[in-house]
Amino acid sequence: MRRARSVVVLSFLWRYEDSWLRPFARYLLRFLGFIFWGTAVALAFGGVFVILMYRNYRYLFQESFLSLPGWLAVAAALILLPTGVLAISISVKSSRYQQGALMYLLLVLLCLEMSLAVLAQFYFIGMASELKSTMGSLVYQYNGTHSQDPGNRAVDAIQRKLQCCGVQNYTDWLEATAASCHLPAEKARVPESCCKEEYSHCRGDLSHLEQLFQEGCLKKLEDRLHFVMLYMLWCCTVLSFLELLAGVSNGILMRHQPFHDRRILDSSTFS
Repeated sequence: MRRARSVVVLSFLWRYEDSWLRPFARYLLRFLGFIFWGTAVALAFGGVFVILMYRNYRYLFQESFLSLPGWLAVAAALILLPTGVLAISISVKSSRYQQGALMYLLLVLLCLEMSLAVLAQFYFIGMASELKSTMGSLVYQYNGTHSQDPGNRAVDAIQRKLQCCGVQNYTDWLEATAASCHLPAEKARVPESCCKEEYSHCRGDLSHLEQLFQEGCLKKLEDRLHFVMLYMLWCCTVLSFLELLAGVSNGILMRHQPFHDRRILDSSTFS
């Protein structure tokens, strides 16, 4: 008698749970499907930004694989698109094949994002320490009379793009002048790439500091690196949480749609 009551209670709880949990899982999965599309755009934006940043300033980085976090982010964004389609499709009409494919894609995405987060943190620490020494050597080797030199072009391009001058500030060029004979010491000047755009007649004369960018390039580069890596870490964290929600919702739907029993060797089949 007690066992029968337990079965009745469990059956009632199962039906009560099925009445609200399964529809909630469907709505949540549909909502997450649309969110995945939006986060795919955000992640792709971060990945493209990392790739373009490496290409624009590749002369400062010794390692050629520093753009790897960007490519991982783009790959994850591309996988998020069919993941969102599957999530919305499953919320409308459950299919065992689609549910299995969704679980597989969520697992792949989770692995990609964990790798991306670790690489982003590791590369940020490595690049921040490498930038100072590389930029310092470029400034000291700068020879304004050879405009086609790759190092000179890199320095000029960086200073124009970031609107900065020198490593820490414009005074780095004074130290470079004193340490080498590349620039005439009798006329203290900085490269023309330190000049602000609105001063067309600027020639890098230190007697007119108002015409020059006075902030150093190192801090601006470090700020950009810090922003993009922090952006990628937050994207990975938020996406991992959303994917766990999607996996739980999909698991609830899979539990309420069990596999068909295939009783091949059941004696009742042959009776």
